[in-house]
Amino acid sequence: MTVHSLRLDHLVVSARTLDEGTQYVADALGVAPSGGGSHPLMRTCNRLLNLWDGVYLEVIAIDPDAPEPAAGAARPRLFALDDLAVAARLANGPYLSHWVARVERPKNLMRWQAQYPERIAPVVPMTRGDFTWGLSVPDDGAFPSWQHAGDGILPTLIQWDNALHPSARLPETGIALKTLSAVHREADLIAAQLDWLGAAHLIKLAGTDGAPALVAEFETPDGMRTLK
Repeated sequence: MTVHSLRLDHLVVSARTLDEGTQYVADALGVAPSGGGSHPLMRTCNRLLNLWDGVYLEVIAIDPDAPEPAAGAARPRLFALDDLAVAARLANGPYLSHWVARVERPKNLMRWQAQYPERIAPVVPMTRGDFTWGLSVPDDGAFPSWQHAGDGILPTLIQWDNALHPSARLPETGIALKTLSAVHREADLIAAQLDWLGAAHLIKLAGTDGAPALVAEFETPDGMRTLK
């Protein structure tokens, strides 16, 4: 059990293209993500939408303009974007695929991961513009898992090097995340890892006989909206 609880950092909407993902979020929440940029190491690109209380929403897609890496130098893209099953799902449209939890100092994410490598994926240094951070990313680019259970329901961990959080640079939207919920066939395993991470308070989890899924409910200037 961790001493320091984690904070919700951002939600992730995966899409085949940024335009598809942007339109999906705009249709659901009434405001289109903007800004963002590229992640050179991961060959991905994103757009962002500010939410209340230092949280944001990220639309992420494969960067069509990323240069081809040298033979053998490419690592799998994060958030399972190279996974064939994810690609097949994205062919039917963008979806709320994942979430990211923030590890705040004085806790050090790299040292924590080194202590518990079986529970936390390797921490990869990343950049976008003048922002730098460490992100827990499995070597195969898959979603985080615990005893083979994950499917986007367990969070990726992030620690920002910058004092300024990206949400502070995003335009205000008047949108606040009300609840983040998930269902999973192995909810007990997921719940145990969430508790160990100090993240159980950030998400409502239930069992299911069907496919794993995330659902986020938002308060917006136009009333309650849902993203899934």
